[in-house]
Amino acid sequence: MKINIGLVDDHQLFLKSLSLMLQSFKNYEVIIEAENGKDLQQKINSSHKKPDMILLDVNMPIMNGIETATWLQQQYPTIKKIALSMNDDDKTIIGMIKAGCCGYLLKDTHPTEFEKALTEIYTKGYYNADSINVNYRRLLQTEQNHVELNLTEKEKIFITLSCSELTYKQIASQMNVSERTVDGYRESIFEKMKVQSRIGMVLEAIKKGLVPITITAQNYGN
Repeated sequence: MKINIGLVDDHQLFLKSLSLMLQSFKNYEVIIEAENGKDLQQKINSSHKKPDMILLDVNMPIMNGIETATWLQQQYPTIKKIALSMNDDDKTIIGMIKAGCCGYLLKDTHPTEFEKALTEIYTKGYYNADSINVNYRRLLQTEQNHVELNLTEKEKIFITLSCSELTYKQIASQMNVSERTVDGYRESIFEKMKVQSRIGMVLEAIKKGLVPITITAQNYGN
């Protein structure tokens, strides 16, 4: 049985090329092609067959990737959402994950790796890309882990601000502390959470319920 795929990308040439590539994979069938989130809303609502997975471009006009993923999470939570982008920066990755995506693929991913990623997402519910250093398994665990981390109030504020697009320098300014102090917060939290990156810290905070999973486009716009 074919796995139904939906594609959302505002670049027509890439959209058609991606569709042809996916059609060449024996287990996949593209049933929806949309140019942006609004276009997807119309097509998916009127379609009798719903996609099992949807590949979402991050940067789109009218309704961007985060807005689209958030809407899909609310309206069609069982559909697996995969972010698709040329960018691998922390802000973009975190934004799409918090909006409900269970995978993040770069547009220059090799077709063999691309097919492998889709298969893992369909069968396991996540894809752990070593190149991005994101552990999606943690984000998708439904059981909340409320282990006491003994976080200080300042550290909790730092974690919340780290889940935004602010740089560490901007976080220091907003907290009215020095960059050295912010470095201290970061090192302390990394040690308490047993993580090694900002993305790891954010995902761990989501897992432990320290920050909400959903996110608005105001925090992570284009």
